Amino acid sequence: MKPKSKILIIAGSDSSGGAGIQADIKTVTALGGYAMTAITAVTSQNTTGVKSVFGVTPQEIEKQILFTSKDINPDAVKIGMLHSKEVILSVSRSLKKLKTKKIILDPVMVAKGGHKLINDKAIKVLKDKLIKKVYLITPNIPEAEVLTNIKIKNLNDMIKASNILLKFGIKNILLKGGHGKTKIMHDVFLNKKKLKIFTNKRIRTKNTHGTGCTLSSAITTFIACGKDLNKSCELAIKYVNQSIRSNLNYGKGHGPINHLSSIKIDRKFK
Repeated sequence: MKPKSKILIIAGSDSSGGAGIQADIKTVTALGGYAMTAITAVTSQNTTGVKSVFGVTPQEIEKQILFTSKDINPDAVKIGMLHSKEVILSVSRSLKKLKTKKIILDPVMVAKGGHKLINDKAIKVLKDKLIKKVYLITPNIPEAEVLTNIKIKNLNDMIKASNILLKFGIKNILLKGGHGKTKIMHDVFLNKKKLKIFTNKRIRTKNTHGTGCTLSSAITTFIACGKDLNKSCELAIKYVNQSIRSNLNYGKGHGPINHLSSIKIDRKFK
């Protein structure tokens, strides 16, 4: 199988392999893309939580982005964890030099266990300098609450928050409803022309570590392969739900999802 697209991932590392750049690489590969990386931070974590975060310098992140892209030009870019104001400015500068406009931002702010991964100064710079430049942002409910300063309790609140984000100058928003408590889960897609609600039955499991990273990487892969944004979101949501349904149950906390759910192994390898 030959990869259909080339994707540059700018994100932090997750030593447990369930989220971050490890989840991104697995997702891109499983869906038929070629993954390149610029690592923004190294975390020591497992399914029970984050022990430490060690940031890579902005200069080294910029070198990774530009030197990699100079040789292999990416069809799309996925951005995950950006841990400081300086890193966000560095990434923003680097993106100006790339040819692709297909940039997907997952504004990673809080780990599954509640550990804060970004400071308040960085959040302000993210809002002022980066989110207007990307093609799509994919916040979850807690991240949307931080960005909009409103409390999100239901679907109407999700739509209200998405409209606030639209006023920031963001082109496209997919607000994820995974943190809700209802039996039916809603993801809200919004731009200036369209509002679409993706509706799915909630899968009852604690093993959802890395779903946000996986979803944004899946969307990026589908977009890079030539699918439109709406179809890319739809297919990515299906892939994530399928991966959650596997219920791997690794670790003592919030376990990872199954990134191989899209792959059928050839008989000769069985």
